[in-house]
Amino acid sequence: MAASLRAGERLRRASADPELRRLDSELLAELEAALAAGPVLPFALVRRLHQALRDAGSQVYLHELLEGSEVFLPEVKKPPRNPELVARLETLKAKLANEEYNRMTRNVNSQELNRYGTLADLGKQVRSTKAVVITVFNFLVTVVATFACTYLGSQYVFTEMAARVLSAVIVTSVVGLAELYLMVRTLEGELGEL
Repeated sequence: MAASLRAGERLRRASADPELRRLDSELLAELEAALAAGPVLPFALVRRLHQALRDAGSQVYLHELLEGSEVFLPEVKKPPRNPELVARLETLKAKLANEEYNRMTRNVNSQELNRYGTLADLGKQVRSTKAVVITVFNFLVTVVATFACTYLGSQYVFTEMAARVLSAVIVTSVVGLAELYLMVRTLEGELGEL
C-alpha cells in the first residue's frame, strides 16, 4: 500500500496561504521541512494536516490542497527466486508436458501409418463389403425369380392379366418380406462379429 504522495503545486504553495497560517506552527514547520526535502509527503503528515484543518474550521479543504498531487507508489523489489524452487518448477513443468503428450498420443498406433488403417483392416473391410453385396444380390434375384415364377405359373389358374400380376405381386411381397427378415438377421450377425 502506498504510504506517501507527490505534492502538487497547490500544496507546495500552501505555506504562503493565510488560512493555513492559523494552524499549529509545529505542523506547518513539519510540512515546510517535508516539502523542502523533496516532493514526496508521508500520508501521516497529510492526515494530521486534514485533522488540523477540520479542528480549526478552516475554509480550505483538504481536497483543494491535494489538487494536482499524485499517489507515490514506490517500486516493488522482487526477492530473488530460490534456485532449488526454480529447478523443481522446471521439472514439474516438463513432467506435466510429458503427461499431456502421452494423454494426447495414447490411442495413436505406430503400426498404422496411414489414415485408413493397415492392410489387414483393408482385407477385413473387403470381406465384409463382399458379404453384404452378395446378400443384397441374392435378395434381388430371389424377389425377381419369385415374381417371374408366380406370374408364369398363375396363367394356368387365371386367364386375366390383372389377376396374374396381382397374384405375382402378393406372392413376391410375402417372399420378399421373408427374405428381408432373414437378410437382416444374417447381416446383424456378421456385423456383430466385426
